[in-house]
Amino acid sequence: MELKTLDRVVIKFAGDSGDGMQLTGGQFTNNTALLGADLQTFPDFPAEIRAPAGTLAGVSGFQLHFGSNKIYTPGDQCDVLVAMNAAALKVNIKNLKPGAIVIVNTDGFDSKNLRLAHYDESPLDDHSLDGYQLIRIDVTRMTREALADIELSTKEKDRCKNMFVLGFLFYMYNRKPDSTVRFLESKFKNKPEVLEANIKALQTGINFADTTEIFTSRYSVNAADLEPGTYRSIMGNEAAAMGFIAASQQSGLPLFLGSYPITPASDILHYLSKHKNFGVRTFQAEDEIAAICASIGASFGGQLALTTTSGPGVALKAEAMGLAVMLEMPLVICNIQRAGPSTGLPTKTEQADLLQALYGRNGECPMPVIAARTPSDAFMAAFEACRIAIQHMTPVMFLSDGYIANGAEPWKFPQAEDLPEIPVTFAPAIEEGETFLPYERNEDLVRPWAIPGTKGLEHRIGGLEKQDVTGNISYDPDNHEHMVKTREEKVERIADHIPLQQIHAGPSKGKVLVIGWGSTYGAIQGAVTRLVNDGHAVAHAHLRYIKPFPKNLEELMRSFDHVLVPEINNGQLVKVIRDRFLIPAIPFNKIKGVPITSAELQAAIMDIINGN
Repeated sequence: MELKTLDRVVIKFAGDSGDGMQLTGGQFTNNTALLGADLQTFPDFPAEIRAPAGTLAGVSGFQLHFGSNKIYTPGDQCDVLVAMNAAALKVNIKNLKPGAIVIVNTDGFDSKNLRLAHYDESPLDDHSLDGYQLIRIDVTRMTREALADIELSTKEKDRCKNMFVLGFLFYMYNRKPDSTVRFLESKFKNKPEVLEANIKALQTGINFADTTEIFTSRYSVNAADLEPGTYRSIMGNEAAAMGFIAASQQSGLPLFLGSYPITPASDILHYLSKHKNFGVRTFQAEDEIAAICASIGASFGGQLALTTTSGPGVALKAEAMGLAVMLEMPLVICNIQRAGPSTGLPTKTEQADLLQALYGRNGECPMPVIAARTPSDAFMAAFEACRIAIQHMTPVMFLSDGYIANGAEPWKFPQAEDLPEIPVTFAPAIEEGETFLPYERNEDLVRPWAIPGTKGLEHRIGGLEKQDVTGNISYDPDNHEHMVKTREEKVERIADHIPLQQIHAGPSKGKVLVIGWGSTYGAIQGAVTRLVNDGHAVAHAHLRYIKPFPKNLEELMRSFDHVLVPEINNGQLVKVIRDRFLIPAIPFNKIKGVPITSAELQAAIMDIINGN
């Protein structure tokens, strides 16, 4: 059999929520990472909880893009689709490349499944798939036959179908199953029958691929030319949680998380709850308001405090965020964004909440905003959010989204000694007769952090306006205006303590500057890199710091004829740029619960270059 070497491959695993597509994709991803290929993933969960099996609403998917070159996105179109039923095929066929390999579980194309997927005729028989390499496998029947001697129910045996498919793909892409076998041995060490069934199904899939004449070629992808070092696969929520722990260690402060579970932020709570050995305390509150208020109390007590949520939870936390701004206490609010408004699409990605992060509180209520751009970047973005909160005595909004939170990529993780220290200074005790001034400020307008119980540091706290310097309650109009402007200026002075904006790809001046934030990074970087290689004067700048902006951002933008701002929303950053700099930035928006593709963006950039 011929072994073909490919530069890159995009595979989509799709089926019902109970078909184990996330597990299958995750195991193929781990196996790929161990081989040294670069990769990006995009888990695509159904928005409906327990949607009826076989329906379009119940399709769960996992897309993996891996290659021997730098991989920026999970892929625009798929080379391979694994469809466990008719609905999975119907939802994903529009994203297939011409000539793509389509592997179907024929048992999922019976009359019931076809009816639920709204097919009048089976796509396996109506020639609609003639432009693809169709591989038909009765995965359900073959899995049951392979496990006939194992004492499990039919339902339990059917749960092993994903391992059959995974074994088939392992053979097809010239892989060894050792990493998955180790995973199964760990996961099912107390369930020997389940362990035996999964390993046997995995091996059966390999054997079937080896002995059948379904295909004549196997495929291989070489390791990527990555910077030397030790890597691991990391998901965005896990990286963010590690970043918070690292900030706790580098500041010497105990870490407190007050949280209420919400998709797609809950994994941060789950991960941090496992790390009490690092001095982490997690509190699952009864609601979003209690969660942030507990975190404000922890901050007042001298801890590194954070709260995690998504857009609907941010709305509920808004008044308490205003309290934290008035108190000028360090606090990190994590918004792992999803599609809105209201409940929206809980499992779909969207850069929905930038304007909410900047303005979504009553009164003039400034707050720094930091955004992660990739799953691994969530580590340093979370670390930086903590640094700014502590050193500038302010709440900070940390933005991620479902794409970053659930996606994975290789991460060359830092060593502890390579991370910067986060110096912390508490206000010292004072002697009797001296006066403590809780809102006396340093050159950056930062007030002291006074820990309760410290001798002489008693002072008023609360949501009423403070008198400058003394912190007494004040209804004086001139003082109120002064304090509003002071709080805003304090946040703007953070720009003196963050890096200047860098160009990520392309020249420092030219025709088009593409400015992004958050999870559009990969699509922009991929599109711009290709256009630069084709000789176009196009560049990419990606913002981590959205409030305050880097000090050189306006100068950078004015070095280009046009500024394009791609966002997975209806145009939010572009509004802020137009308002702040009076630059006629051009929006490019997609609001479909899925990422922007590099091809879409490349076409939009070329339209601008061509004067369209």
